[in-house]
Amino acid sequence: MDFKGVVIEESLEDRSILQTLTITKTKVEAVTADHKTPWLIQWALHTVTIPEGKAESVAEEVSRSLEREHGWYADFKNDRTHFIIFRNKVFKVDRSKPEQYKPVVEHGLSLGIPDYQLDFSPAIREWER
Repeated sequence: MDFKGVVIEESLEDRSILQTLTITKTKVEAVTADHKTPWLIQWALHTVTIPEGKAESVAEEVSRSLEREHGWYADFKNDRTHFIIFRNKVFKVDRSKPEQYKPVVEHGLSLGIPDYQLDFSPAIREWER
């Protein structure tokens, strides 16, 4: 089953990766104070589809392509697996095991990403109970 996700163009240091992805939709959106990215006034959100057999290699490539200066992530998922990708770190989460999101959230928080942006799934906070 293919993976679907979003890559923010402005999060990429090396944007050439966009040429290798299947982009199904692009939405340009104004950045607000809530986004906590005051260095941007807008961003382009690219919805991508990734074949299952290429998901791990694409995740690694996106990880190397993310901008170094700010805390960014990209993610894509299918019904079973969720890849959450940070600069030089990729998490592969079994979506049936919400506790596997704990180290992902901790890593994202350590990069200064706001908590509300790390809410990957309705069941994500079950590991806190």
